[in-house]
Amino acid sequence: MLVDYGFTMPKVLTPSTLRRRLERLRRAGMRIVFTNGCFDLIHPGHVRYLRAAKRLGDVLVVALNSDSSVRRLKGPGRPLVAQGDRCEVVAALEMVDYVTVFSADTPYELIQALAPDVLVKGGDWKPDQIVGADLVRARGGTVRSLPFVRGYSTSTLVRKAERRNPAAGSTST
Repeated sequence: MLVDYGFTMPKVLTPSTLRRRLERLRRAGMRIVFTNGCFDLIHPGHVRYLRAAKRLGDVLVVALNSDSSVRRLKGPGRPLVAQGDRCEVVAALEMVDYVTVFSADTPYELIQALAPDVLVKGGDWKPDQIVGADLVRARGGTVRSLPFVRGYSTSTLVRKAERRNPAAGSTST
């Protein structure tokens, strides 16, 4: 049975609504930081990364890959957590100001629309490999690759769980 707890997620916005909000914040002198990813199972690596990203500006925007985008990137067994639930969890983190979802394979068009001042990815990405880096730099912004937090990755956690319970790996979620 589905329970409706009667709350909304004011930090989760459509890309067009978010673009208008960010334009107002930018006019007020706020520095916009953008990052993106699947954020399928939130773990300490994500939390540390998002805290570090927030310190690079005033407003932290997290763009989540849609469920269909995650499946194309990670395979048919992913995401483990549905898009709406991932939005809810990421929006609940105090350092995250806004969450939005994109369906494309990359956030290039979203980055173009939102025009962040700072573009951030984890240390497994070199700055020149980060999608949208050209757009942000062309506007005078910065692109950062934050250190990877060793020992934490969703894929590693999934493999670890499958080793502990081999039957779990046989069912697609």
